[in-house]
Order: sequence, then structure tokens, then C-alpha cells
Amino acid sequence: MAKLDDVTRDVVNSVDGALGCAVVDLSSGLLLSVSHNVPYFTQTYLEAVGAAAVDMLRGKNVQAVESLLSAQRGKTLEKSIQEIQMTTENTLHFMMVAKEKPDALVILITNRKANLGMGWAAVRKAMPMIVPLVP
Repeated sequence: MAKLDDVTRDVVNSVDGALGCAVVDLSSGLLLSVSHNVPYFTQTYLEAVGAAAVDMLRGKNVQAVESLLSAQRGKTLEKSIQEIQMTTENTLHFMMVAKEKPDALVILITNRKANLGMGWAAVRKAMPMIVPLVP
């Protein structure tokens, strides 16, 4: 059976322009796996990116909106964000939550020259291999 680090490394190697791929535990913010080819992706930097992802998908403001929507719709809504694509001046970020394990998040970071479709295809292709490896 493959290791989580092997899967994230394969994602990085499969996308032209990929800089790194990580799996984050959204309940704790812990990095479960990280593969990258960027010298300045230090442990501190990577942990900050993981924490930012937790805020974007499970933060207090997201929970407040979900609570308001729950009240409006008459049914509980939580952990509703499934995918995010974020763009910075130099990078593209692809973030997908595993449906089978809603606290597992895969993040792929690429340069701006990367093909959007290839980025999403790589994340989606890797997800079935990642889910069984997440505790």
C-alpha cells in the first residue's frame, strides 16, 4: 500500500508547474503529508498555509454563515465548503475536501503557468488513493 507522502509526491510530479501538495487534517490543522520542490517552503510556512486553509473552510466566520443558513433553511448545515480555488499573483491553489472524510483536505499549489484543468484533475485523481491513508 502506498504511503501518503508517496501520493502527494506523485501529484506534484504529475502537474507541470506544481510547487507542492499537502494533506491537512481540518479538525486539528495538522499537516498529514507534504511534498514540495520549493526551498522556501519551510515547516513554519507550511504550517501557516495549513492553518489558513482551516480558517477558510472551518473558521469562525464560515461557521457563523453556516449557522445563519441552517436557521434559514431549517436544517443543519456544517462543513459545507467542498472545494476552493485561490489565485495569488504567482500561484494557483486547488483545495478539495474528501467527501468520505470531511476533515481531510488536499491542497495543490502550482505556478500561474499551470493548466487549471490539470490541477483539478490531479487532485481528483489522487483523492481515492488519499482517503484510505488518512487516519
